[in-house]
Amino acid sequence: MLDMKLIRTERSAVEARLSGRNGDFNMDRILAEENKRLSMLSELDGMRAKLNEVSAEIGKLAREKKDSSAIKADMKTLSDSIKEREVQIREVEESVKSLSLMIPNMPDESVPRGKSEEENQVVRSWGKPREFAFTPKNHQEIGEKLGILDLKRAAKIAGSRFALYRGMGAKLERSLMSFMLNTHAKNGYEEVLPPFMANAKSMTGTGQLPKFEEDLFKVEGGEYYLIPTAEVPVTNIYADEILEIGELTKKFCAYTPCFRREAGSYGKVTAGIIRQHQFNKVELVKLSAPENSMAELESLTADAESILQMMELPYRVVALCTGDLGFASSKTYDLEVWLPSMQKYVEISSCSNFTDFQARRAGIRFKRDQKAKPELVHTLNGSALAIGRTVVALFENYQTEEGRVEIPAALRHYMGADLIG
Repeated sequence: MLDMKLIRTERSAVEARLSGRNGDFNMDRILAEENKRLSMLSELDGMRAKLNEVSAEIGKLAREKKDSSAIKADMKTLSDSIKEREVQIREVEESVKSLSLMIPNMPDESVPRGKSEEENQVVRSWGKPREFAFTPKNHQEIGEKLGILDLKRAAKIAGSRFALYRGMGAKLERSLMSFMLNTHAKNGYEEVLPPFMANAKSMTGTGQLPKFEEDLFKVEGGEYYLIPTAEVPVTNIYADEILEIGELTKKFCAYTPCFRREAGSYGKVTAGIIRQHQFNKVELVKLSAPENSMAELESLTADAESILQMMELPYRVVALCTGDLGFASSKTYDLEVWLPSMQKYVEISSCSNFTDFQARRAGIRFKRDQKAKPELVHTLNGSALAIGRTVVALFENYQTEEGRVEIPAALRHYMGADLIG
């Protein structure tokens, strides 16, 4: 959520920053409601001041043993008017808040301007795509032939876009989870295991609600939602709390399953297990002082990259343009891993700085010293990595002509083998 004072006092600058984003942001309506709120507050202050004057006058008449019944009647009328106006103000405040929640974050000045993913910019690449002496198969063919990926029975159990891993396939998912968590813990991240459901307040805090409710799985008969990413529960660990400056930067890593309807996935890659309703992921989350957040984004991205490097998977880092930026993000780098079957790079991680956008919604603040006024932290997160897509990349990049899958050296300790099949 953006600072309403900033919208009110620097409207042109805010609109200029938002102009690169896709969407129509009705500033006229939100400012009309905000001006109404301010006008009503000013009027309410005057009414309260008048009530204090009348109360003082009644006290004076009582001390002088004079009749104050007429003034008391006026005070009752004024008191009722104040209560009525307070209700009206709360209604306007709710209107301002609901409109504010639909406005996205402002892109950082360093974000390339563009209308779609076609205008994203490649920042760097790592590794060289492997040249095969045979025609490489896709991950679904490989997994099904080895008997470690069973999509037909997963569909029988739950429906389309679910996966059933078996044997060494299941062990690979588990091994990747441990490998990623252990690596990030060595880099100073505190491992946490959060709830896999979150309430509406937490979903609103990180920006999933109200705008993206259609992408969420809601638990019937309650206010709980299955989490779409560990970003939601982990970012909200310190919701409505005030940290000390010495506690920042806080760094967390967490494994969770993730649940997404993928309502807006039309036209996107959905083959095999690339886009699922349920998948596993290891997430990195940071709470940072504002002046350090962009440097923290660079280090968080490097930490996500390190997983790909340790498994020797070719990838590239892409800076998202303004038109492709996520709703809550101020700046995002996508990591895209090479998939031989598609002959293209596919997203495996998204690393973002949300500045104070989520913190304002969730009430996460810090103080520079005991006497200082609380300030909003900056929040960041990134996948490190999406485990299912890592499996896809490993199957395809490490396949052999015989249809087996070699295991990268970094995972052999976890797998207890150097080959699947």
